[in-house]
Amino acid sequence: MEDECILITGGAGYIGSHAIFGFQSAGYEPIVIDNLATGVRQAVPENVTFIEGNAGDQSLVQSIIQTNHIKVVVHFAGSVVVPESVTNPLKYYSNNTCVSRNLLDVCVRTGVKHFIYSSTALVYGPENEMPLREDSLTAPVNPYGASKLMTEWILRDVAASNNINYAALRYFNVAGADPEGRVGQSTPNATHLIKVACQTALGLRDFIEVFGEDYDTPDGTCIRDYIHVTDLVDAHVKALHHLEENDENLVLNSGYGRGFSVREVLAATDSVITEPLGYSNRAKAPR
Repeated sequence: MEDECILITGGAGYIGSHAIFGFQSAGYEPIVIDNLATGVRQAVPENVTFIEGNAGDQSLVQSIIQTNHIKVVVHFAGSVVVPESVTNPLKYYSNNTCVSRNLLDVCVRTGVKHFIYSSTALVYGPENEMPLREDSLTAPVNPYGASKLMTEWILRDVAASNNINYAALRYFNVAGADPEGRVGQSTPNATHLIKVACQTALGLRDFIEVFGEDYDTPDGTCIRDYIHVTDLVDAHVKALHHLEENDENLVLNSGYGRGFSVREVLAATDSVITEPLGYSNRAKAPR
């Protein structure tokens, strides 16, 4: 039996490119669509079908789905920089919410059965008790989180009225790279702390700016839950298996439930390099 074709949107991006290998190992044949706005063409293996285009281009996506008899869509495409979402909210409601709406419309019309969505823990409100649960209050404080939550609502309503089920994975902070060195975090201008720390260690940045040292934490710096990208990909594969075997939907937090502070991350980086990282302190970044 030939591998089942699945469509991965944003497959030239950080998480999407790692997902290619995860789904291949699980017996699927990924087909990638990415407009390369932030993705890197070289991140997609040569033996994987790649289409340069927008996931919201309904004619293009319909052709891909029908030509390859696709029943599974894994949706990573979107904009992900929180500060940018505050200064340019329309970009995020367009790239994240409207594109997802158009993609889902095509999925319903072409008979796609399973949809896996790349969401975020930023759909939650700041007043929740920790640890966050899937039933914690959703009250995003920035357009990025709001644009993702809106898509979750669309998924919920579409699944309730059509023959399609979905999994929405709410990521915390994704880190790391493929253990075999096939792909990594190549996104230009990445803002993730671990990537920035590595760039500083390599001399690609002069120093790191630490935004805030007066949080209510043991060392005063912000604590985040980091999940390795290969573990996150494994969660997507397992979510798909669940959708295929059960007629229900999933909304899942994707993290370890154990946080690390900014200072702890910087100290861990210092422990494996010869010259200590330089960093400067700044006020808390605005939400």
